[in-house]
Order: sequence, then C-alpha cells, then structure tokens
Amino acid sequence: MISSFVFRALDRRARGVIAILLAVALLVPLANLGLPSDHPLHVPNYTVGLVGKYLTYALLALALDLVWGYCGILSLGHGAFFALGGYAMGMYLMRQIGSRGVYGDPVLPDFMVFLNWQELPWFWLGFDQFWFAAIMILAVPGLLAFAFGWFAFRSRVTGVYLSIITQAMTYALLLAFFRNEMGFGGNNGLTDFKDILGANIQADTTRAALFSASAIALALAFLICSGIVRSKFGMVLVAVRDAESRSRFFGYRVENVKLFVFVVSAMMAGVAGALYVPQVGIINPGEFAPANSIEIVIWTAVGGRGTLVGPIIGAVLVNAGKSVFTAAFPEFWLFALGALFVAVTLFLPKGIVGAWSAATARLKRQKAKPPVDAAASPEAAE
Repeated sequence: MISSFVFRALDRRARGVIAILLAVALLVPLANLGLPSDHPLHVPNYTVGLVGKYLTYALLALALDLVWGYCGILSLGHGAFFALGGYAMGMYLMRQIGSRGVYGDPVLPDFMVFLNWQELPWFWLGFDQFWFAAIMILAVPGLLAFAFGWFAFRSRVTGVYLSIITQAMTYALLLAFFRNEMGFGGNNGLTDFKDILGANIQADTTRAALFSASAIALALAFLICSGIVRSKFGMVLVAVRDAESRSRFFGYRVENVKLFVFVVSAMMAGVAGALYVPQVGIINPGEFAPANSIEIVIWTAVGGRGTLVGPIIGAVLVNAGKSVFTAAFPEFWLFALGALFVAVTLFLPKGIVGAWSAATARLKRQKAKPPVDAAASPEAAE
C-alpha cells in the first residue's frame, strides 16, 4: 500500500522537485561547513539560517495549498497551527535549559521564576523528552484542526464565512497567549534556547543540520501532498472544490473529506513551526497575528495555488524580496506586498507556475500546428 502510494506520488515533476530539495539539503551544509570562508562557493552561516527559515515558510505555504488549492478551503488561520507547532518545540527547548537560566532554577523556566510560579504547570510535563515534544508538534495542531473542522464542516460553513471564523480562531489564540497566566511566556514568549537533542543550538553544525531537516521535511511533505492529490481521493478533493453540492448529491461525505485534508494540512503547518523556532531562536504570540496568516495566502497565490510547486516558489520569492526590501525601503514594504497581491490577482490569477504552464502549453500547441502549404492556399491558386 505504501509502495503504491509512493509510486503514484512520484510523477516526473514530483521527482524533480524532491531531487532538488534533497540536493539542497546535502550541498548547502557541505558548502557551509566544508569550504573555507574565502571560497567562491562557500555559503555563509547567515544565508544558511535565512534560507532555512524560507524552507519552513515554503512548507507552511504547501500546507495551505493542500486545503485551498485542491479543496477550496481558504483558511486564514494557518498561522495558528504554525505557531502551536512552534510553541511545542519552544517548550521542549526551554526544558533543555535547566539550571543554565538566569535564575538557575533546574525545573522552572526563567519567566515562571520571574512571575513567582511555584511549580511547573501540568501541560509542561513531558516536554523534557524530545519524543513527547515531537508527538505534541503533530497532535496539538491536528486536534485543534479536528475540533474546529468537525463543527465548521458539519455546519456546512463555507466560503468567506469559513475564512472569517478561521481568522477569528487565530486572533483568539493571539489574545490568550499574550496573557502571562497562560504559562507560555506572555508577550515575550519563549527564547534564550541552549540545546536541541544535546547539541548547542548556536553551533554551525547544528544550524546546518536544522537546514537539512527543513529541506528534507519539505521534500517529505511534497511527497505526501503529491500522493494525496494524484490519488482517487485527490479527484474527490477537486470535485468538492469545484462542485460541492454535486459531490454531496453523488453520495460523498464532503465533511469527512474536508476534515481529513484540513487535519493533515494543520499537522504539516505544525511541523513547519517546529523547524522554524530553533532557527530563529524565539517564539512569541506575534506568530498568531492575523496578518501572518494573510501573508501565507499571498505566498500561495503568488506562486500558484493548486500546483504544489507554486507555493514553494512563492514563499521563497516573496520572503527573499521581503528581506531585501525591508533593508532597503523598510517603510514601504507593506505597500509593496499589498501591491504584489493586487497585481497577481489582476494579471496572474493562476500565479507564477500557472502562468508559466499556460504559456508553455500555448507554445506547444503552436508548434504542433501543421505548416500552411503555400501552394495549396487560395492565394497561390489565383
């Protein structure tokens, strides 16, 4: 069963994308660690961390594309799943600090000591073990998506109304995590991480390993998404997207289809958040901000929703542009981002990949046309 799933997922394009990602996972760390800093092919530490962050964004955009591009669910709350996965990783990293914190408490994180907490809250128990944190990275976003989707999809909430309540969900979590009594660091969040799996989180080798892990996770997620959309279930997804009422009439349990893909997407977003946190060194409630979820939609739209490759390209290109323009024109970046989204909507409704595919298909059709025989034309006969 697994072999047939992998075979179905690995079409020519998928093989190319996965091969590129695996090559990046191998070659970039080698160029960073194995080449001297004055070598023309050396990749600086700053670039490794920055591109590693872009890869986690690409994984997040791919997760959104699975539900929006193939099932028609425009979620404006995927930033919440991303942040929850990040907090699960952050809690594990905080437990690894131990007595090396500012206050020297071997059990309580510094912010709890500062706030006069007397004991570790129950929901922090187990996060001193990586395997437990790994389960929570998948389980917490997945359970939230399941609970939310169970009520929303069975109530047949669709369209803009569904988008609004997903945005309301992430905003409610933003307000909750800002509160100190929640036990997640309040406004400051979780930071000052020391180790991950026993390795110094600031070491060059750890940074390179996290980069490779992000690229491999993106490749695995691409394989999973490709297998889903190229299966019979994927055909049902597209049918639900294009004609939900007709799919329901034919006997499909539309709410179950939506719920499954929504949960899978949320778990992928949680993994993206977990890989993001150790590379940037902090997680705070700002990751729940509604604007972040809207940005994810922009990445996906720019690259091309419903293409799998498009969201990856869009996330990398938009965030690379953000890094350049926020340094050069910091006060104009938000205007540029808004203009980009408007321009894509008006002139590239199918995104970069969609426009490229349409152009190449049109070129192939033109080449396939038989040449006009001048001798047989009416003008030549005259």
